[in-house]
Amino acid sequence: MMFFQADRIHRQPVGRLILAGLICLFTNGLACAAEKATPVFEEDFEDGIARWEIVDPETWALEPGKSGKGLGITQRESAYEPAVRSPLHIALIKDLEWKSFEMTFDVKSTLDTGAHRDCCIFFGYQDPTHFYYVHLGARPDPASGQIMVVDGAPRTPLTQNERQVGWDDDWHRVKLVRNLDEGTIAVYFDDMQTPHMTVQDKRFGKGRVGLGSFDDRNVFDNVRIVELP
Repeated sequence: MMFFQADRIHRQPVGRLILAGLICLFTNGLACAAEKATPVFEEDFEDGIARWEIVDPETWALEPGKSGKGLGITQRESAYEPAVRSPLHIALIKDLEWKSFEMTFDVKSTLDTGAHRDCCIFFGYQDPTHFYYVHLGARPDPASGQIMVVDGAPRTPLTQNERQVGWDDDWHRVKLVRNLDEGTIAVYFDDMQTPHMTVQDKRFGKGRVGLGSFDDRNVFDNVRIVELP
């Protein structure tokens, strides 16, 4: 078993590269196993959205997906007012929690909002003020394009990502791999071999998983979750 002093490594650019490389090797190994595993959750939205809990149902609807139906965010504004600054559009899978898993899905951004055009992935969700989320923003800054944590306070970045996300009007493939025992979190955008972002954090354990956006419009389809050992 390999352990990392993540906080110490993250203080140095070279250390961050080493940590990212080690996480990449580890998560790619998990991905190979995940490809052969039986999914514990699959969703193509052909039977509706009964398996999803949406914080503001008025801003979501079934829309044309990549294949058949998809779940879409229909407007940027929301009546949902989070207790601390965090995303407005959240759809969580009902009654299920995971600790170590691989999640893949297709997503299409349906409105060009510029630098912060995004989609979000929620995981380790404990309650409305304690969860992780990935913000796949077009141009990263400390508030966008990072792996974030909401821990009883406004969202805080766990990463210092500088890689842009190539949003356009087409469909894209996203993958999130989390291993709670190791604390590793890796997210992939289109390239399923090289992570777009990686980090280590263990503060939240088993939790709910979901999709959404901070304040943008997207359509999601073909959600697949595999539980990892």
